[in-house]
Amino acid sequence: MADAFEATIEEMAREIDQEVARVRETYAEYNAIEHTARSKDGLVAVTVGTGGRLRGIELHPRVYRSLSPSELAEAIMRQADMATAEVAERGRALMAPLMPDTEHLDALFGENPGIDPFLPGPASPAAQEDARRQEAR
Repeated sequence: MADAFEATIEEMAREIDQEVARVRETYAEYNAIEHTARSKDGLVAVTVGTGGRLRGIELHPRVYRSLSPSELAEAIMRQADMATAEVAERGRALMAPLMPDTEHLDALFGENPGIDPFLPGPASPAAQEDARRQEAR
């Protein structure tokens, strides 16, 4: 009887170790995600990583003759937004199998990430305000 119990515990420990290894590998892949968005004219390229981290901006030498400063700023922001959206989507797809409730993925990977949907009790004041704003839309 004790041997069967020990064998069951050992099997459960192996399964937990495998799951922890899988989570670590997935998290490492998640942190390595990045995407470069390029403007159609090829003048501006912006690379973004997870968490919206800006990893690089490439400007073609012609950009200064082709775009005004405000147009250049707008082009950079547009490419950054596109790259960020792609990184967020890839992050969602990668992490979805690890998440217990995929309904809450936007809470982790959306525009204003947070963990409130996963926690018991009332949400933080900031999360409550965000929810009110979402309902008002």
